[in-house]
Amino acid sequence: MLPKYSLLILALNHIGLIANEKLNIAKLQNHFKGKSAFGKKDIVQFYKGFEPEVKPTTVNWRVYSLVQSGVLSRIGRGKFTLGEGKNFVPQISFGTKMIYRKLHKQFPFLPICIWHTSVLNELMLHQPGRFYTLVEVEKDAMESVFYFLKENKTNVFLNPTSEILSHYASGEKETTIVKSLVSEAPMQNINGVHTITIEKMLVDIFCDETIFASQQGGEMQTIFKEAFNRYTIHESRMLRYADRRRKKSSFDSYLNKVSKFRQQTK
Repeated sequence: MLPKYSLLILALNHIGLIANEKLNIAKLQNHFKGKSAFGKKDIVQFYKGFEPEVKPTTVNWRVYSLVQSGVLSRIGRGKFTLGEGKNFVPQISFGTKMIYRKLHKQFPFLPICIWHTSVLNELMLHQPGRFYTLVEVEKDAMESVFYFLKENKTNVFLNPTSEILSHYASGEKETTIVKSLVSEAPMQNINGVHTITIEKMLVDIFCDETIFASQQGGEMQTIFKEAFNRYTIHESRMLRYADRRRKKSSFDSYLNKVSKFRQQTK
């Protein structure tokens, strides 16, 4: 007799096989092969060829699963193509790269994430008048990094409050902020520089109303919609990070309430 956990694994595998059969991935890939783009209506018609009574909500969930697994990629509003989607690769300026290299030389074993908020411009409707270079490091190293940067740069702040930013950074177009790096934050390496992924960026905007004051409200909705329309986003990675920031439930609700990405591909 198999142990209980073995039976559970077999049951889960069986469920997965059923789900994959319903997706008809091989047939879908063959059906849309050679087409540079196709719409959600085309996908609905494809599935109706197998299941004439299939519900729209069922197709929506299938589309979502196909996008998350990389079988389909969003290339616009309600437009898809086969294969992996477009990854978000933020631009690393010369100045940002220099800061990272100096920090890495001074603190060679310290995990560092650095990025410039100007990378948000392509996703925003209204462009902000000031930008931040965000330097994220382990909490215990924040002060050391802050004082090191302060020796070379005057406009540097350590985990500032909204009042400090309002009083001392409002007139500055460029400001450097040192803040805590959440453990297991999703990052990527671009030309030797550890920086954000789109999953980390979206969660950070949602969680931090102080630094991302210009990206709240309707602007945040625009950012999320544009991000999901333009790039491949791994939700499981994003929700794990939101959980690390203790905002998983509210972030999950925000995705459902504001954007409804899971049920719709607008």
